[in-house]
Amino acid sequence: MKEVISITGIGSISPLGSDATMIWNHYLKKDDHQISVQSHSETETAVGAISSASETLLEEVRSSTDHYKDVDKTVLMGLYAGRQAMHEAGWKHADHFGINMGSSRGATELFEKYHQEFLATNKASTLSSPTTTLGNIATWLANDLQAKGPSISHSITCSTALHSVINGVAWLQSGLCDKFMVGGSEAPLTAFTVAQMRALKIYTQYTKAQYPCRTLDLEKNRNQMFLGEGAAVFCLERGKQPNAKAYITGIGYATEPLKHNISISTNADCFQDSMKMAIGESNLNEIDAIVMHAPGTIKGDLSEYNAIKAVFGNQLPALTSNKWKIGHSFGASGALSLELAVMMLQHQHFIEVPFIETPKNINRTLKHILINAVGFGGNAVTIKVSIV
Repeated sequence: MKEVISITGIGSISPLGSDATMIWNHYLKKDDHQISVQSHSETETAVGAISSASETLLEEVRSSTDHYKDVDKTVLMGLYAGRQAMHEAGWKHADHFGINMGSSRGATELFEKYHQEFLATNKASTLSSPTTTLGNIATWLANDLQAKGPSISHSITCSTALHSVINGVAWLQSGLCDKFMVGGSEAPLTAFTVAQMRALKIYTQYTKAQYPCRTLDLEKNRNQMFLGEGAAVFCLERGKQPNAKAYITGIGYATEPLKHNISISTNADCFQDSMKMAIGESNLNEIDAIVMHAPGTIKGDLSEYNAIKAVFGNQLPALTSNKWKIGHSFGASGALSLELAVMMLQHQHFIEVPFIETPKNINRTLKHILINAVGFGGNAVTIKVSIV
């Protein structure tokens, strides 16, 4: 990287809560997950849903202006998280900053609703197009915050949010902007989306188990991914800012040739390349921990683990993931993983996963953490965050 990038503000809403204190307290509860059960297609389904209190906060956002009356939940979560991040960073309305907000699926709930109406009436609702376009999130956020810079939306499946981060970094390092807001938002808890994941045979069936999702249990013999919803947004600024929560000190990305529509190679070549790029010329032993993508599937968890072993050999950093607690939020998942990494650096406390042994030397100071994300087809991204 040409220049260190400061993270000066963070906002999020997820099954863990809607403010930093609440979220960190949930992370500190070692055996606690935020999995609940919903009925989808008349089947009990493990999900990571936001709380009723968080739903109330979203309704407050919706009622803040008539413009938001018909927007999707992905937009509302993005607006809530964006407002939080901006307030924390001390940015002002009408400042010149860019926005890059992504989502894998976009307005899934609204699209399904409008499509059902079309099948029933053979007519499309007036707002069915503008409210279901993927660009809604960044556009509404820019409107809400009165941002004067570029407004960008994109979808790169499950690595979407971290792609928005590296795109924001690129804009900042180009000198075209001094500030950039980045992140992801996803609301995939809909009947059709759950059915899609079940069709792939990767959705957990263990709704009554103590741990419905055993992320990083490399001995499991059943796929145990489940879906969660949420959004996380970050304010990025060039250089080392005095109010920085952490610094982005490395970025990496890679794509590997498709072997199957949804899978990556046994040793996740894309992750190997993205991690090496993010680490750059730093020593491998400087990396204290990795927040893994680790969706809870047999092949997904194992291939990423194999990639880490290929890069680090026998000196593995401490490994963790939050998906066993909150589920896989597709395009927002990388942003929620980045939030976890920054929190661990801030609190100097490593959050363990119950299903994998943590190195005994993790009690040392946490200085550098990698965050991984990958989407269908092997679109991998790695971010390195640091406190030095």
